[in-house]
Amino acid sequence: MQELALIIIGAVLVNNFVLVQLLGVCHLMGGSQARETALAVGVATTVVLTLSGMVNHVLHVWLLAPLGLEYLRIVAFLLVIAAAAQFVRLIMEKNYPLLARRFGIFMPLIAVNSIILGVALQNVAMQYNFIQVAFHSFGAALGFALVLMLFAAMRERLAAADVPEPFKGPAIAVITAGLASLAFMGFAGLV
Repeated sequence: MQELALIIIGAVLVNNFVLVQLLGVCHLMGGSQARETALAVGVATTVVLTLSGMVNHVLHVWLLAPLGLEYLRIVAFLLVIAAAAQFVRLIMEKNYPLLARRFGIFMPLIAVNSIILGVALQNVAMQYNFIQVAFHSFGAALGFALVLMLFAAMRERLAAADVPEPFKGPAIAVITAGLASLAFMGFAGLV
């Protein structure tokens, strides 16, 4: 159980895929998101990332590796990710139509988010078992959602702050991302 806790802590803080490994940065720099939208994107990404991580693990272990088709890994993983994102989109449209409309462009972006493919490939590289894959994928998704919420809150604060003209817009977002990345790299000795 302690190993699984370390996997989650490592994925959320120590090896955060956004701020340490620089995957999925497009959602941070993508413009103004309210905290509610960032939370919804974080939850949807968590479901897609965790579900696709587990399915991709099963696909790799039970089909691709035994048949010697590992060279098809990326294509197969992308198909699973797209199917998982479509599944989540359909569930949202059926059960939460207002939220689905509010999502706008962010739902299709989840399917092409580099963090989801990166986690699936790292799960294979680390040779995790199914339970470890589930915890690692969930931890990576929590780390992504945490960073997304932090940046949404910072974006709202920066909108009200007196930022010098040269630093307004993308410049302050990059500076903030760099400082947050340095802060998250401080967790390196934790695990």
